[in-house]
Amino acid sequence: MSYFNIQEEIQKLKKQFNNSVDFAFRVYKKDGKKIGLIFLKSIIDQNLLSSAIYFPLQTYSMPLTFESVKNIIKCADVKIIEKDNLIQDILDGKIIILTDFSDQILSVDLLKFPTRAPTEPPTSPVIQGPREGFVEDLQTNITLLRRRIKSENLSLEVLRVGSQTKTKVCIAYINGIANKKIINNIKSKLKKITIDGVLDSYYILSFLEDRPNSLFKQIGNTEKPDVICSKLLEGRVAIIVDNSPIVLTIPYVVIEDLQNSNDYYTNHHYSSFVRTIRLLGILIAVVAPGFYLALQLFHYSILPLNFLITIADTTQGLPFTPFLEILFIFLLFQILYEVSLRLPSYLGLATSVVGALILGDTGVKAGLISPPGVIIVALAKIALYTIPEQASQISILQIIFIIIGGSLGLAGIVSGLVYIINYLNIIDSYGTPYLAPYSPRISSDLKDGIITEPITKMKSRPKSFNPRKKERL
Repeated sequence: MSYFNIQEEIQKLKKQFNNSVDFAFRVYKKDGKKIGLIFLKSIIDQNLLSSAIYFPLQTYSMPLTFESVKNIIKCADVKIIEKDNLIQDILDGKIIILTDFSDQILSVDLLKFPTRAPTEPPTSPVIQGPREGFVEDLQTNITLLRRRIKSENLSLEVLRVGSQTKTKVCIAYINGIANKKIINNIKSKLKKITIDGVLDSYYILSFLEDRPNSLFKQIGNTEKPDVICSKLLEGRVAIIVDNSPIVLTIPYVVIEDLQNSNDYYTNHHYSSFVRTIRLLGILIAVVAPGFYLALQLFHYSILPLNFLITIADTTQGLPFTPFLEILFIFLLFQILYEVSLRLPSYLGLATSVVGALILGDTGVKAGLISPPGVIIVALAKIALYTIPEQASQISILQIIFIIIGGSLGLAGIVSGLVYIINYLNIIDSYGTPYLAPYSPRISSDLKDGIITEPITKMKSRPKSFNPRKKERL
């Protein structure tokens, strides 16, 4: 009795794949029986296909049965699948084996495609500590986690998101530590996503945020496996998206961007000092241009006399009002940044030098802009990158505070800061207060706050994330 018409099934599948150039098949005839191999040659290991499947089939001397075909294949991942899963398995880089003497279907995993080796990520360089970074391959990224957390409690669950791309999205957490309510909430949101394609982890970011229209970051992200492992051990959940080196973490608190992997591989006193500098850098980046503008327009009487004279001398005869001058300089810096970011490296460096030195110096000499204005905006832009993870949000806040400082003065800036702090104080990320551990104040979590303590004193996991297992030391 014939169970599968091999040629007919191949033609059906070929039509379903729209006669794609990488759709391939091979039919073996032996002892009056047929075996069909179907695969996409662009994403399978063809050397392994020859050694693990072709050669064993050709050299097998006993009568063929379905069980014998299954047993002689020299691969670790060989399984029987339903016909409904046949197309998805082909797309996943598996070899499909059909026979005309059985109604069962074999799937053999031979997925292989070009991937880059783990290297130090450009966004998170370290002076000391691990230099590996995530890559665009999900399996490699999982391996990097398994290498560090050798525990059976490390749970990895895979969902598929995207009607066309069917991208694998892996939810990673440590069973017994992570909060089950958070895990279930994440799963529920991922399953509700209806989108045709997911090409990077940022595609699912807005679906996971509780406030997708908010200016402020609500989901953590990093390219470093050691950072992800430390967060998993704290009780957080990581979301790894195939084809993306950026791994998302939930819950998120704003202080984690003040932290850096370097902080944990150096003296804790120095780490505390550096975190204080980063906090000061954020404050300077946000309010410096607006504060300078407010002093120049509304509160010049509180400026030291020598500084006031300097400003008066340098701004005399400028064609722009102080507000338009600061706005012009700010936009000039932003344009130069965007240009240098997207040009090839050898052109980007030249553009930065030309823009920063020649245009800035020429603009001052031509009487279009003033030296204090250039210095203030440049200081704010440099301070912005003390925490590069917040660069996009802080850039928007800079414009807002320039407008507030130019129209309402210091009272407007203070009111704006109070409003932002109050807003951050009332929002949360999956039940975790955004400003934790400072608001609300959680004494045990402050050991890894702005002022940090040695790891020997961090005996409990952060209570902010409500982990199931509190003690870790």
